[in-house]
Amino acid sequence: MAMNRRKFLGAAAAGAALPSTVNIARAANRDTISIALAAAGPREADPNKTILGADNWATEQMFEQLVRPKDGMFGVREEDFVPTLAESWKSSDGARTWTFALRKGVKFHKGYGEMTSDDVVHSFDRARKGMNRANFFNVKEVVKDGDHSVVIRLNGPDPLFLGSSVFYNNASIVSKKADIEKGEGFSQDPVGTGPYELARFDQKSGIYVKAFDAYWGEKAKTPNLSILYISDTTARTLALLSGNADMIEAVRAPGWVDSMLKRDKTLKFDMTVPGSFNTLMINLTRKPFDDIRVRRALAHAMDQTTLATALTPMGGVVATINPPGFPAGFTKQQLPPELRYEHDINKAKDLLKEAGFPNGLDFESNCSQREDYSSTMLILQEQIRPAGFRMKLNMMDHTAFHAANRNDLNTLAMNSSSYPPIPTRVYIDYLSSEANATKDGKGGQNYSHYGVVTPGIDDQLKQALNATTYDEYLKICQSIELQVQRDLPAIGLSTLSYTIARNSRVDVGYDVKSGYARWRLHRATAA
Repeated sequence: MAMNRRKFLGAAAAGAALPSTVNIARAANRDTISIALAAAGPREADPNKTILGADNWATEQMFEQLVRPKDGMFGVREEDFVPTLAESWKSSDGARTWTFALRKGVKFHKGYGEMTSDDVVHSFDRARKGMNRANFFNVKEVVKDGDHSVVIRLNGPDPLFLGSSVFYNNASIVSKKADIEKGEGFSQDPVGTGPYELARFDQKSGIYVKAFDAYWGEKAKTPNLSILYISDTTARTLALLSGNADMIEAVRAPGWVDSMLKRDKTLKFDMTVPGSFNTLMINLTRKPFDDIRVRRALAHAMDQTTLATALTPMGGVVATINPPGFPAGFTKQQLPPELRYEHDINKAKDLLKEAGFPNGLDFESNCSQREDYSSTMLILQEQIRPAGFRMKLNMMDHTAFHAANRNDLNTLAMNSSSYPPIPTRVYIDYLSSEANATKDGKGGQNYSHYGVVTPGIDDQLKQALNATTYDEYLKICQSIELQVQRDLPAIGLSTLSYTIARNSRVDVGYDVKSGYARWRLHRATAA
């Protein structure tokens, strides 16, 4: 970290003693907004390779997709999206064919010329081969139709295609010329079309971007953004309180928001609702978790209501994979009684005994040291212990944790990601065999190997993606939720609002209500 803990401690001490001095210093630097995120250092700035949420904050500023939802919101229906690199679009053939008319005159950063159909075709082709390629398996082909029109043909109909695939980080449009020219170097010297372009990629401190003068749309209101990586909770908190950071990724741990307001009641908190899906994926290749009786025992040993309540005001109760209120999501009361897995330690013990573990079992799991992960997993550790699950948690740096999961090195892997109210999105990422995690790290986020070592939901997923009506789509998705409850390759833990704490002098420029765990700062200003 360029801004180490000692520096922030010193700054905080100075700020406490001379608050007016700090305010004057910040007021003189209104051309830059700094945001500090919970990670040790940037890994990638290529939107097709990022696996860190912090990295996505940088790509969000530098890259664009063909369409995007209104700021601060998720998009689902076509009318929820606004033209971006595509000026217009139409679907035909029962939502199997999508034609996009590209905006003319869009310039790539760093003099890489005007965006054309070739760049869009290239971008989708690399997305279909890259990380999270499972999200594009319904894409049959992407072809140009002149210099400023692209046709995307699907294997099956997808009336929600804009939200399910087009507005997806991996579908960001990159410069074909720059990508070929830079090769592996593209990941730290990326070229997009967004309102900000890369100024500096520093592996130790962060990613620095500057407003792109030739941007086709409304120019960024603040000339510079510093996207800082500060994994240390204390340092990040003090950075905000001392004025050395304008915004920080909140510490999503019990009591943190209240404690911050006691120190500075003027602080603002932007929260997405429902926010991240906190999901526990059970590695079905690790004994004894290949035994459904053990997984059911685990489900009965857990108490999701207590988990969510501990994370107030950011936590929300879930019963299945998608949260209640989202399409296909269930409340516990809406589930059949046998799939509710009510908190019952005695029943969990009985199931473990039946599975051959009358004295319980010992096992290890990796856990990110980031607070939203560690606080949830530590609570879970204590919840399941009385039933006989003696879980040793190996705390890891957040970046290393994600890398280990990708290399199939975990037993119970918690994952936290935001998803739109399009149920198939999380199924594709977490549960499809296409997303199976592999030891070489080139697979996806299906850490349970569901659908690979056991029958999964692939067939139902294909049916959902080929549904011709929304009612049919929803019915199949609800069936998938129930199937997952029966098989338990994954268990919903809670929802957790992605939260940014900011100094009140920073105006984001719009209200954050929902959306991914990142948002654009092109309208943000600092008074």
